[in-house]
Parts: sequence; structure tokens; C-alpha cells
Amino acid sequence: MKSLLLRWLLNAVALIFTAYLVPGIEVKSFGTALIAALVLGILNAVIRPLLLFLTLPINFFTLGLFTLVINGFMLFLVAKLVSGFVVTGFFSAVIGALVLAVVSFLLNALVTD
Repeated sequence: MKSLLLRWLLNAVALIFTAYLVPGIEVKSFGTALIAALVLGILNAVIRPLLLFLTLPINFFTLGLFTLVINGFMLFLVAKLVSGFVVTGFFSAVIGALVLAVVSFLLNALVTD
């Protein structure tokens, strides 16, 4: 349980860092980042696998690069659901999803045994 809470906290920090780096992504506060990280985690667990399955032919032909579009869509969807978290456009969402994945990976790698 402690590990899950730590990863949630790290993903919220990664979200704030992504908002700092990527123009077009804004996070109002750390509390908003915590809520957005939670919603993003839930959507990634529930909706993302279905989207990946439905877009499998496109993913195959683009050698998996279409996954970035799906990740950007998920980030954009979270912005629509969470007040205080703003993603202004498609390219901001895709670049933000890429930055968020890298930063989240690095932060989680630091705390993994």
C-alpha cells in the first residue's frame, strides 16, 4: 500500500514537472496534480487497453508510434474531467504524454529497489 501511494505521489510530481516543461499544459495546484494523476491512472487501467486493442492495426503499421497519440488522448481526456488541469491542444497533449512517460519512469526507477 505504501508503494502505491508513493507512486501516486511521484506521478503527481511528474505531472507538475511536465506542466512546467510543456507549453499548453497547466496544473493549478499540487492537489489538482494528485487528482489528475489518480484519474489518469484509473483511465489508463480501464480505457487505455480497450483503445489499444481497437487501434491495433494502426499501431502495427506505425510500429507502435500511434500509442503516443492514445497517451495524448488520455491526457486530454483527464484535462476535460479534472478542473484546474488544462491541456490546450493535440500537440501539447502528445508531447506532454511523452514527457510525462519519461519523467514518471525516471522518478519511479529512483525509488524502486
